[in-house]
Amino acid sequence: MSTLATVKRGWFDLLSSFQFLTRIPMPSQSYDEGSLARAVKFFPIVGLFVGAGAALIHFLLVPHLSRYAAALFVLVYLVLITGALHEDGLADVADGFGGGRDREHTLLILRDSRIGAYGALAIVFSIAGRLFLLASLQNVTTYLIVGHVLCRWTALPLSYFLPAARSQNPEVYAGQGARIAQLTPLIDVISGTLFSFFVAIFFLRSRSVAPILSVVSISLLSGFYYKRKIGGVTGDCFGATNQLAEIAVFLCGAWVA
Repeated sequence: MSTLATVKRGWFDLLSSFQFLTRIPMPSQSYDEGSLARAVKFFPIVGLFVGAGAALIHFLLVPHLSRYAAALFVLVYLVLITGALHEDGLADVADGFGGGRDREHTLLILRDSRIGAYGALAIVFSIAGRLFLLASLQNVTTYLIVGHVLCRWTALPLSYFLPAARSQNPEVYAGQGARIAQLTPLIDVISGTLFSFFVAIFFLRSRSVAPILSVVSISLLSGFYYKRKIGGVTGDCFGATNQLAEIAVFLCGAWVA
């Protein structure tokens, strides 16, 4: 592949990452089945963009509003720009793993678009937890940026190590998770990790250790849990781990505030 073709494909993969993770209008492009798997390495860059937008909103509002009101507007922005993608994943995982009797029943619930009691509670706790944690942070803007870079980094190790939970019958069960599970090249994991950890260290310096360790731990623990319970990952699993990692980074910041 020529250099120009490589650059062009990389550009379209970057657009695919924004198209998948946000509701920002992107230029239309021809369908490429492998584009999403190649786009995973750009997920932390999308996180940098989303986090920077959240940081800007907080910076503009906090001189005029209470910390809680500013945090609420930031959360509204995050839900709107992502289309509640990760909140939906968290709710589905809470319903599936909370109410599933066995592997097949859990996967069935994960495919159900309806929300149950576990899912509703998970969303409430997620929104409330982030609201109170953001209001408790001293360096809100930096933690917003770092949090959204690191939480999207979690998709890299999960998609590298874990197979698709529904891969046994792809014609029936194929979903977004199957499009990236075990399809992320190691070089993409390495480059995405270097970028994400560099951003964390650049903004937080010595205080970056706890957030980095927390998201690595959450990725490992959730990955082991998904593998044991359903044999792999689904798209909802990526969203749930993303949400947990974001909350963990904010908790690290509030802990040392």
